[in-house]
Amino acid sequence: MEERTGTGGGHKLMISNRKSGVLNGVIDVLSFDVGEVLLETELGMLMIKGNDLHVNRLTLEKGEIDIEGKIDSLTYSDVKPSAKQNESLLGRLFK
Repeated sequence: MEERTGTGGGHKLMISNRKSGVLNGVIDVLSFDVGEVLLETELGMLMIKGNDLHVNRLTLEKGEIDIEGKIDSLTYSDVKPSAKQNESLLGRLFK
């Protein structure tokens, strides 16, 4: 399996009226449900919390994702490249 290192185009986040969001620079979608979307981006982990969240479009080749629903919060956490390879997901999130 090939490890992706990002699209190289940077990370961009646009939210409209807390109802929809368009993101670039997404490396992987780690989990998602109607209350939370957890993404790995070029700038670290991004947790999006809300209600009735839906992933409308996902294009990992381009690093793009479109999300709809009521967006309540966005939380970034940094992931160091060396730690990323040796730690579990939970270890990276709760540092």
